[in-house]
Amino acid sequence: MAAARFFHIAPDGALEPRPSLAAALGGLGAGGFLWLDYVDPARSELEALVGLLGIHPLSIEDCFDDQQVPKIDLFPNNAFVLVNCYGYGERLLTTDELDFFLGKNFLVSVSGRGNSECGFHERLDERVRQDLDTARKGPDFLLHTILDFVVDGKFGAIEALEDDINAAEEAMLADAPAFHLQDLMHLRRALLALRKSLYHEREVLIKICRRDCPFVSEAAIYHFRDIYDHLAKFFELVEMNRDIVTSLTEMYLSLINNQMAQVANRTNRTVRRLTLITTIFMPLTLLAGIGGMSEWSMMTGPQNWRTAYPAFLGGMVVIGVISFFVLRWIESRGEEHPE
Repeated sequence: MAAARFFHIAPDGALEPRPSLAAALGGLGAGGFLWLDYVDPARSELEALVGLLGIHPLSIEDCFDDQQVPKIDLFPNNAFVLVNCYGYGERLLTTDELDFFLGKNFLVSVSGRGNSECGFHERLDERVRQDLDTARKGPDFLLHTILDFVVDGKFGAIEALEDDINAAEEAMLADAPAFHLQDLMHLRRALLALRKSLYHEREVLIKICRRDCPFVSEAAIYHFRDIYDHLAKFFELVEMNRDIVTSLTEMYLSLINNQMAQVANRTNRTVRRLTLITTIFMPLTLLAGIGGMSEWSMMTGPQNWRTAYPAFLGGMVVIGVISFFVLRWIESRGEEHPE
């Protein structure tokens, strides 16, 4: 839902809401600085700031470009800072782009153009009022307060991702065939999105901490260094979890391969038994065919069938037993001397 809020932070530190942009600009005559907070604004609302605050038109274009990565651009009258806010729930990573225009006596924040599930603007007032003693020192200190709030929110998304990774590991070890590999791919994709954001945001904080931005005072630099430390720690956490997801993927493939090998081994044993039975009965089948022909009676004489056929059957039994032991001997020799 589109909204705009205008505040004048007086020299005594009071956070004074103003009903309109013109009223907020009029308060600058009494000192202090402005905080203009826009939620899902129209392009015309931000374009009005070009003439009023000297914001560069290219920064306005970047606010409405969905393909931007976290960055900081320096202009004569202000600095443009872009970061990402992340939320994670129900195995879905949601993103909101946050844009800031930092000047000598103003800070403009733009949010709500992505997925509002991040809840950034809903909790921002409370955080600013909690840290008002720091935020009222200047627009750079207010920017630090907001960025610190955004970075702290990233840790919640990382923790939720870690919980899903642990749950995926337990499900995989409990029943690998029923586990879905795409669950790991979703987690990996979410981790890559977080890594991309954290990598570029570290670069933004490095530029601020080495005083590339003239709108951040020396006193505020130390506060931004604390944010950089958090980003560096979160980046390492994401890298560690990426390695865990990679290991889980390899483990899943190994488990599936082992189960397939076990099935193949059982099949091989069955085939070997059937082959052994077939090999034994092949010569017996041949002899049975010969014995069932009339020539056998002619060879032994019709009057001798009472002795000829039992002798014939006994010979078949002997041949079958000999064939069995010969095949077992050949098989044992093959196991002792594999090629």
